[in-house]
Amino acid sequence: MIQFNRINNIVGWMVFVMATLVYGLTIEPTASFWDAGEFIACAYKLLVPHPPGAPFFLLIGRIFSLFAGDDVLKVAPLINFLSGLMSSGTVLFLFWTITILARKLIVKSEDGQPSAGQSLLILGSGVVGALAFTFSDSFWFSAVEAEVYAMSSFFTAFVFWAMLKWESKTDRAAADKWLILIAYMIGLSIGVHLLNLLAVPALAFIYYYRTNLGKISTKGVVFTFVTSALIIGIILWGIIPGLPSLAGRFEVFFINNIGLPFGSGIIIFLVLFLAAIIYGLLYSHKRGNQVLNTALLCFIFILIGYSSYLIIPIRSTYDPTIDENDPENIVSFVSYLKREQYGDRPLLYGPQFSGEVIDQKEGEPRYVKGKDKYEIVDYKIEPVYDPKDMALLPRIYSPQPQHIQEYKKWVDIQEGQKPTMGQNLSFLFNYQLGHMYWRYFLWNFVGRDGDVQQSGVLWPVERTDNLPPRVADSKARNNFYMLPLILGLIGLFFQARKDEKNAFIVGLIFFFTGIAIALYLNQPPIEPRERDYTFAGSFYAFCIWIGLGVIGLAALLEKVIRNYTTRALVTSVLCLIVPIIMAVQGWDDHDRSDKYNTVDSAKNLLSSCAPNAILFTNGDNDTFPLWYAQEVEGFRTDVRVAVLSYLNTDWYLDQMKRRSYKSAPLPISLENENYRQGTNDYLPFMEKPQVKAGMDLKQFISLVKQNHPILQVAAQTGKPFMSFPTKNFFLNVNKEAVIKSGIVPKERENQIVDQMAWNIGKSALEKKHLAILDILATNDWKRPVYFSTTVSSSDFMNLQPYFQLEGLAYRILPVKNQDAEAEGYVAKDLMYDNMMKKFQWRNLDNPRIFYDESFISQLPPNTRDKFYRLAAAYLASNNTAKAKEVMDYCFKVMPDKSIPYDYYTPQFIEPLNKVGEKQKALEIMDKLEQRTAKALAYYSEQGSLFDREMQTNFITLQQLIFAARALGLNDRASKMEQTFMRYYGGNQ
Repeated sequence: MIQFNRINNIVGWMVFVMATLVYGLTIEPTASFWDAGEFIACAYKLLVPHPPGAPFFLLIGRIFSLFAGDDVLKVAPLINFLSGLMSSGTVLFLFWTITILARKLIVKSEDGQPSAGQSLLILGSGVVGALAFTFSDSFWFSAVEAEVYAMSSFFTAFVFWAMLKWESKTDRAAADKWLILIAYMIGLSIGVHLLNLLAVPALAFIYYYRTNLGKISTKGVVFTFVTSALIIGIILWGIIPGLPSLAGRFEVFFINNIGLPFGSGIIIFLVLFLAAIIYGLLYSHKRGNQVLNTALLCFIFILIGYSSYLIIPIRSTYDPTIDENDPENIVSFVSYLKREQYGDRPLLYGPQFSGEVIDQKEGEPRYVKGKDKYEIVDYKIEPVYDPKDMALLPRIYSPQPQHIQEYKKWVDIQEGQKPTMGQNLSFLFNYQLGHMYWRYFLWNFVGRDGDVQQSGVLWPVERTDNLPPRVADSKARNNFYMLPLILGLIGLFFQARKDEKNAFIVGLIFFFTGIAIALYLNQPPIEPRERDYTFAGSFYAFCIWIGLGVIGLAALLEKVIRNYTTRALVTSVLCLIVPIIMAVQGWDDHDRSDKYNTVDSAKNLLSSCAPNAILFTNGDNDTFPLWYAQEVEGFRTDVRVAVLSYLNTDWYLDQMKRRSYKSAPLPISLENENYRQGTNDYLPFMEKPQVKAGMDLKQFISLVKQNHPILQVAAQTGKPFMSFPTKNFFLNVNKEAVIKSGIVPKERENQIVDQMAWNIGKSALEKKHLAILDILATNDWKRPVYFSTTVSSSDFMNLQPYFQLEGLAYRILPVKNQDAEAEGYVAKDLMYDNMMKKFQWRNLDNPRIFYDESFISQLPPNTRDKFYRLAAAYLASNNTAKAKEVMDYCFKVMPDKSIPYDYYTPQFIEPLNKVGEKQKALEIMDKLEQRTAKALAYYSEQGSLFDREMQTNFITLQQLIFAARALGLNDRASKMEQTFMRYYGGNQ
């Protein structure tokens, strides 16, 4: 036994080293898209990320970042490697978990000592299962970037392994130590992600089966299940938000009602809470109640682990540069923990999309910290629906027009009609479970069709002759020939037949970390990206069965290969084909070792701005990489990045009015009382004839600041709120001061207007729009103001006539563009200097690197469009040499071989022809015509899920038709028109 345990440990660590090498070789060297840039920045300086935060992840990430020393370029790979190391740890504990379960299946000797053949088979099952998870698509994706899911998986793997170790202990006192360790690890995991809690039911049944040997009953099983659900509920609602909420009530009561100083209520709560715990421990010790004593100790250690969350309010108190939701006091901290900014989704009972709000009621009060007490600034408004619109298990609930259209792709619903239970269940099984879980499951164990969003499963036998290049040539097109699935099913059925209790326990992990999450999330019918990473815990459980499948296959080969040791060796080697195929197929699309595009795009956007600029951006991918560049690499900290979605919140506006590195506070004249939560969240258009023709923007902002009665409108509740009286605004311009400042190019100085006048074109203003208007009115052209070119035009508020394009950002200037159709004047020389000399395009010309849908569909098209606009501007000024240089450079840094031509590329055909590059122009036309025709034929057969791809290809084909006519190729244009109409008619 000692010898096997030693070998088991050695082989486990060997698997760990192998996984670590894999992740180390494929790790991303900078920040990737989505949350990684934010997490790296927040870990590096211990800042406050989006709710509910990940404080333990940030603390460990901070430790890893210290190894970078003075080289800030090493910070990102080091924190990314934290995920790799946590993933390797997950693989290690998965290996040991599989060998424990495998040993139970095949070792029947009294001393529990496996024979040589049995040892080989046990170790083989562990290696195969662990390596299968190592190379699984979703887990590998999270292992090479700074996200929380790798560390969350580590905690899940550890606590499950630890519970199996507890099960093997015969000494009760020693066994209880394992339970306390598990509780502590669960507490720590709360500071990473809540997914780990879903392992609790499996742990509960291990405990039940071990403590009730020979006494298993239906009543006991039900009791255990209910108890495990209760434990999850206590942690999820009772501890995480519950204890801080209770402390918050103490705080508000003792400050507002008793008149004590701030913080007194929390101190009183802590004293009482600690006294209760101490009393409980003394009582359990006095009574000799070991179960109660252990339970209390577990509770205490969960709290000790959970205490990592204290870093959130502590750091927030210091007003760091990233301080999301500003959770510096107990009231805002509770809101932060509850993720209140994200709203709620109905789960078991609630309204459907057709539900009508018949009333509103005031919910819990919203407090802010005042001068000497907590003040109620607003109440949470809770809509009241007609009872007939309420339903059990409401899955079709979102009333957003875009979501309604997406629902129709899955179920036959009619607007205004209440969905039936059958339709709700149909959407649940087809979309929420089928498309958003089982599709991901099969991606990992059967094969993946590609990286285009909504991509399906790649089965072993599938047509390839009809595939467009975007699908056929995708590095994410991985075929595992169903081998992982088959081996996993063999393991599942073998364990279920030989050891049904442990099969049930593994099944609980599989269910709760997969299907149960899909049920709980109640996802709407469209997501901004694929969500397979959410279910990595479920795929971990299936890899246990893949490992056990080695033993099951060996049992099937028993009559063919009689010798046990030979059979174990042959089966293990044969089954190693599974992880090898997964590694070979997945390496090229998971290798991020040379990818720099995310950070380069962020730096390019920042470099588009003049010194001391204000830059309005969109959400995650338009912002988090910029935060990384500024916070970690210290790049262009003079530019103040203002996230439009966050500008709808009071805490973010407060932050924008503070200095940040080289950036002075934003010129916002409104005070906190003008924009605090519940105030000026939404200003409707209520026209007043007196100012119908136009209103001075400064006067409007002044009236808002005064909360002037002339702008007030009475709400149904009786509480007045502000409106805006006209859509036409003007802003007077001091031309001499503007010319003196030098912000306008010399060739445009004679076009400076005396007064900017525009129609904002909106029937309602959100707080972010009010902030933009305030900055325009208050700034007086002292700081450059930019919009990222990726911002939705709906947030431009019709300011486009005053835009100047200087790279990847539009600058607002008091100069009206003479071309009414163009979105911004192209400042040629400035833009040339930015895009041709300052911007970085590292490795975008390398066809070996995999650029996924998140990048391909967003940044290259936008960037190519800006290159085109620069080239077109030079052509318009008869500078063909510069135009040719710009276009040549564009296709040099982003060639078709690595970044395929997109829907903006046809714009280049006519300009290329004009500068003498007709062959290049025809080459682009030929490639795009063939690709577009094949893509339309393919996607027209795939159904409405790929409407976006159909529309993109229609746009491309339209552009090609215009280009062909411009080149005099009328017959070719007519042919493409026929192709267009063939598929366009069928798409309506």
